[in-house]
Amino acid sequence: MSLIVRRIGPGCTLQDQGRSGCLDLGLSRGGAADLRAVAEGAALLRQGADLAVLEMAGMGGEFEAQCDLRIALTGAPMDASIDGAKVAWNASHLLPAGARLTVGAARQGVYGYLHVGGGFEGSTFLGSRSVHLAAGVGRAVAVGDDLPVGSDKGTETGLFLPADDRFSGGTLRVLEGFQTPLFAPEVRERFVATEFARGPRANRMGVQMVCDGAGFAAEGQLNILSEIIVPGDIQMTGDGRPFVLMPECQTTGGYPRIGTVIPADLPLAAQTPAGASVRFGFVSLDEAAQAEAEARAGLARLTAQARPLVRDIAQIADLLSYQLISGAISAHDDHTEEPT
Repeated sequence: MSLIVRRIGPGCTLQDQGRSGCLDLGLSRGGAADLRAVAEGAALLRQGADLAVLEMAGMGGEFEAQCDLRIALTGAPMDASIDGAKVAWNASHLLPAGARLTVGAARQGVYGYLHVGGGFEGSTFLGSRSVHLAAGVGRAVAVGDDLPVGSDKGTETGLFLPADDRFSGGTLRVLEGFQTPLFAPEVRERFVATEFARGPRANRMGVQMVCDGAGFAAEGQLNILSEIIVPGDIQMTGDGRPFVLMPECQTTGGYPRIGTVIPADLPLAAQTPAGASVRFGFVSLDEAAQAEAEARAGLARLTAQARPLVRDIAQIADLLSYQLISGAISAHDDHTEEPT
C-alpha cells in the first residue's frame, strides 16, 4: 500500500505530533505546524491523531494511489481534484487505485495536510516519524517518492468538518515569561497596541512579524544569557523586530523574549499568510490554562462534529452501486448542498 509522488511543492514533509522530551539532546519538538489540522484529519478518517501526515507548505502536488486509499484534506484550503473532478476540502474521500489526486496552491493560510487511512509509514527516530529539516532529521518529499501507507482499519469516507477562521491572521494570546520584565512597561504597551503583518521571512523555525515604527528593545539585552526556547516564544532580533518561533525552533537562544504565544493559538500563528494582520494580547496564567482546556475540549469534539458530505451526484462514479430507493425526500423542501 503506497502513494507515489508525481509532482510536489517545495518544503513538503511527513509530520506527526513531534518529539517531546528531547531538548537535552538539542532537538526541539518539531511535528506538524498546525496540530489542529492533524486532529481534524484524524476525526474525518476515524483514526488516531498520532499517525503521520503529509504537510504541504503553501503548495501541494500530484499523487497516484497504488491501491484504494481513504484520504482527508485539512489545513490551509487548497484546490483539490481526483482525476480532474473537484473534491471538497476539510473532508474525507476515497482515492481509488490508479487515481490521481491533484492539490494546488493555498488560497488562504500556509500549511495544508494530506491524511491517509492508516497513516504514512516511514523511518522512526526518537519515537516520531516527523521530518525535522533544521536538525537534519529526514528530508523533504521529492518527485518519485513511494510513500508507504499503514494498515487502514476504517472504511468510512465522505465526511465533512466546518473550517474555523485561522487562515487570515488575528489576535495571538501571549503569556508573560521570565524575560518579559526586561521590556519597559511603555514598550510592552506599545507592543500590544501595534498592528503587525506577517513578514516574508517565515518557515518551520519561525515567523517574522513586521510593523512601522521603532523596534521593541529590552533593557540590557546584550547581556542576556542563553536560555531554553520553546515553540511560541516571541523573540526580538537585534533591531527589536519580533519572530514567533515555530516547531523547528532552536532549543536555546540569547535574544530577548517578550512572551510566549499560548499553545492553543499556535495553529493561527502558523497559518497566518504573508501580509495578514496580527496583534498580540497578554493573558494571565489562568486565562491561558482555560484557553488550553477549551482548545483540547474542541479537539475532542471533532469526531462527533464530522458529518456526511453532500456530493454532486453527477460526480459520483459508482452511483448505481448505492441503495437509492430505501428512503424518500420532499419535493417541496429547500435542500441545499454542503459547502465545499
